[in-house]
Amino acid sequence: MRRSPTANRMVLLMLVVVAQHCCRASPQTNAFSGATTYFLGITNFSRFDRSSGANASETVLTSSGIAVPVSWDELVLSWNAIAPDGACLKFEARGIYPERCTKYYTLGIWSEDNSISRRESVNGQADDDGDVKTDILVLKRSGARLQLRITLATPDKAIPPQIRYLGVSFLNTQAARLPQEPKRAAWGKIVSVPERSQVPYGERQGWCSPTSTSMVLAHWAKALGRPELDLSVPEVAKGVYDRNWPGTGNWPFNTAFAGKFPGIRAYVTRLNGISDLEEYVLAGVPIVLSVSYDLLYANKVERNSGHLIVCVGFTSEGEVVANDPWARLERGERVQKIFPRDDVAKAWKQSHNTAYIIHPESLTGQFSILSKPCLE
Repeated sequence: MRRSPTANRMVLLMLVVVAQHCCRASPQTNAFSGATTYFLGITNFSRFDRSSGANASETVLTSSGIAVPVSWDELVLSWNAIAPDGACLKFEARGIYPERCTKYYTLGIWSEDNSISRRESVNGQADDDGDVKTDILVLKRSGARLQLRITLATPDKAIPPQIRYLGVSFLNTQAARLPQEPKRAAWGKIVSVPERSQVPYGERQGWCSPTSTSMVLAHWAKALGRPELDLSVPEVAKGVYDRNWPGTGNWPFNTAFAGKFPGIRAYVTRLNGISDLEEYVLAGVPIVLSVSYDLLYANKVERNSGHLIVCVGFTSEGEVVANDPWARLERGERVQKIFPRDDVAKAWKQSHNTAYIIHPESLTGQFSILSKPCLE
């Protein structure tokens, strides 16, 4: 199971980001301070400062200050990287206020093989400025600019790790969510995604996330003719395990696993609502949603029951069609189910509408929902 953060409201706005080049920002007016979410993609790291790390095996990349057009107080960072055997990547972020900077918070230590190098979230980072809740940076004061730092460690300098993509999802938890009009063109459309259950496996109660990731990768394996993407649930679970959480529900670790494959882009973002899901379905992209299991099934009591499902489409009446990994096949239950639209909205709201977006890079630019602001 995935823990479910406190609910709040949000709206997706596509805005323009400007990179700044100093640590201490001058006071500035945020014209979009009432906006709720913003997503930034980074594909070009040539403007990051490059320096030596604490030892000879480390290289440190540091961004300039990044102005964010949302008065954010939460951030989720995700990445797509190639990490050779023994390589380890550490991702950090800090807020920059007009008068000072926060410390750097660690948002993940990543390696592809947890038996060789570290793969873990970092606990115990709370201070007067904020904290990291497994994979979410939560600041007590909103409106900061952002600075990123990435440490690349490798046992073989001749084969360094490579970062292909960084996704930065910002959230203003205090802003009001605006209503959306449904996109009825998606009603009656269902993306064909293999159905897989987490129940048959020994760690079944904690495997909803890797099971959902496995289903989406299997979809693209078939669609692209790439059998190497079709991995079993245990294989994915092993590749995303966070030993400090502990478990397999770390959001960016799941997208990092999917995004390690050439030509695949995967990231974590916060969306506006069901209407955004309809746009993804129209683009042929299934979406992994972080929801409350109790609210999804209309239980009266929400018991912090974080769960992951895959939205694959909509009925002709606009209800949500989803692959739910918690399917007891021995009882005749199907993975694919139909859920009332309002129940999905309430259940998804518990995670601030968090989603895994996994798709071929070749689709970027073909659909507006996949065309994210990008820092080049």
